[in-house]
Amino acid sequence: MEKPVSARASAALDRTIETLCGALLVGTVLVALLQVFCRYVLNSALSWPEELGRFGLVWFVFLGTALLTRRNRHIVIEMVPRALSPAGRLVHAWIARAVSACCAVFLFFCGTDLVDSASFISPALEIPLKFVYLAIPAGAAFAFLFVVLEPVEGHSSRWSGPTSALAGLAVYFALESAFGHGFVASFGVVAPLIVVAIGLMLLGIPIFDSLVFGTFVAFMPQGSIALLPVPLGLANSLDYLLLAIPFFMLAGGMMNASGITERLIALAFTLVGHFRGGLAHVNVLTNTLMGGVSGSSTADAAALAKTLVPAMASRGYPKPFGVALTASGSILANMIPPSLGLIIYGAMASVSVGALFTATVIPGLLMALTLSMVVHIECLRRGIGESGARTIASERFTALRAALPALVLPLVIVGGIRYGVFSATEAGAVAVAYSVFVGLAIYRATNGASLLAALRESVVETTTVLAVIAASAPFAHALILEQVPQKMTALLGTLTASWVLLLLAINVFLLFVGLAMEMIASMVILIPLLVPLLKAAGVDLVHFGVIMVANLCTAALPPPLAVLVFTAAQVTGTPIHLAYRACWPFMIGLLIWLMVISFVPVLSLGPVALFGK
Repeated sequence: MEKPVSARASAALDRTIETLCGALLVGTVLVALLQVFCRYVLNSALSWPEELGRFGLVWFVFLGTALLTRRNRHIVIEMVPRALSPAGRLVHAWIARAVSACCAVFLFFCGTDLVDSASFISPALEIPLKFVYLAIPAGAAFAFLFVVLEPVEGHSSRWSGPTSALAGLAVYFALESAFGHGFVASFGVVAPLIVVAIGLMLLGIPIFDSLVFGTFVAFMPQGSIALLPVPLGLANSLDYLLLAIPFFMLAGGMMNASGITERLIALAFTLVGHFRGGLAHVNVLTNTLMGGVSGSSTADAAALAKTLVPAMASRGYPKPFGVALTASGSILANMIPPSLGLIIYGAMASVSVGALFTATVIPGLLMALTLSMVVHIECLRRGIGESGARTIASERFTALRAALPALVLPLVIVGGIRYGVFSATEAGAVAVAYSVFVGLAIYRATNGASLLAALRESVVETTTVLAVIAASAPFAHALILEQVPQKMTALLGTLTASWVLLLLAINVFLLFVGLAMEMIASMVILIPLLVPLLKAAGVDLVHFGVIMVANLCTAALPPPLAVLVFTAAQVTGTPIHLAYRACWPFMIGLLIWLMVISFVPVLSLGPVALFGK
């Protein structure tokens, strides 16, 4: 039976946007590699790659969000939808699609206003910024078109899409009316923002749409001038440094396609596979090895969940347990160099990145040990993960030799950053190129089709994360506008007489912040506010960098955001509410670990004093 015209049009548009996003991602990788070549080989750096890379990232994310809308791939907290009856889920899906339509309309009109008002020209490329900001209304228009063309999930009627789009339009204009302005304005800015955004998240509306809708509701009574910073914040939050995320996530996909991940897993299995809960210990050790390769917790959560969770399930480990362990272990990517979080912290706090990398060595290994202890306890408690056969020395040597090309990559990345060959962002592009080279020339385990498949999947997985990061920027803007962080830091400032009390309070504060905001957005807001307090209390900023990244990554496990658990659950098709439950033993272990590395500074500062910065 021939598909309806609307379905064929939707599929064709989907393929076109996916191709554009893939081309943008590959193009930015090539531009970053070109800059490394020109700066290091030719000793003549170019002035425009950073600018072009950021502009490409903006278009990549906003076009990609349209794909997420069509494919229902936005990050969602699924506890409420899963608890509903089949009829209730149909109604919920229709409402969620209407909210998506309303957000698309809001971003289209607000984005258009931003394009009309933009008059600046980029300094290096001399491109009018309106062409960059055009990505916002363009992506919103495509998202709205997909809402119209695609039936709502679970609905067979082709009219479910158009009716949800009309409902979204109606909600938008109702809120824009005089009555809507007056009703919402009576609650201020922060209250509607927090209640609406977090409320929608918990009700199972996509996190991206929840944040955008909450921001729209909170700011629209202030008028068009107050709304203009919303799309501006969305675009400007996508800084060049964030290109490291799609680069390292793409590198993770290429590692899977090229055989690097398999070699690391095989090496880990020969070393710890014979213990009780052997495959779970392999998960921890592989996360430790991969942490020195990717630098991105989200990339590791996605890459290892695809490989290890199904393997663990086939050996009798509950799937949610495998997801929880993989998500928890992926934090090691930010505790073992290279770490995106530490690079960002070092840049913002004016702290040596080399010192931060050295300071994380012992805390990172302690975290791996903590997770292994939790694995052992949980395997005994649940009666899973029987001991396996011990491998002989020759098998370990063979696995080590096969994994050597993969183990060289962390040295290349850390050494390149340490000696100024490339930046942290460019390191991701180098990781992509190296992974492809190893797969094609050394392991010969990949081909064009598998690399293309890895690229296509990376486009979607990367956009799911970056869309939430972008949407959190206006949320953060509203909190700053109401001076919420300043009030919190003023309260913490009363504790500067005791560094122990101050660190305890900041640990709790950062954990709560991390529950509601993505790590990078949190760091951008809080580092300038906290650094003066820490200096006044005599807290070493290198030590605090380790604490801050550890807290914000640990807070990425529980809801509402729970980016790491979402990522691992999404790529394995695991019910998110079951993954949440399985996370609690690991959360308890990680909280104990946090207290140890916070209040025993020598664990971080000892290696720095020994090896220098």
